[in-house]
Amino acid sequence: MGALEIIIGIAVIIISIVIIAVVVLQKGHRRGINGAISGGADTFLSKNQARTADVLLAKWTKYFAIAFFVLAIVANIIAIYA
Repeated sequence: MGALEIIIGIAVIIISIVIIAVVVLQKGHRRGINGAISGGADTFLSKNQARTADVLLAKWTKYFAIAFFVLAIVANIIAIYA
């Protein structure tokens, strides 16, 4: 096992942990009965702030997922030809 395989393996592990953290930080989209009853209690500004944070976390999730798959493919290619 070469140094490049170890570095890519560590990068895949770190990115997978980051993906888990970003997904856990996202809000759930299911509100249930309490959200339907008290939905009018949210102010307009608080809804917009929640959306921007959710949108930012969703973008980060996409970027880290793409990086994860690219690194996984690269790791497999290196493992085949090494």
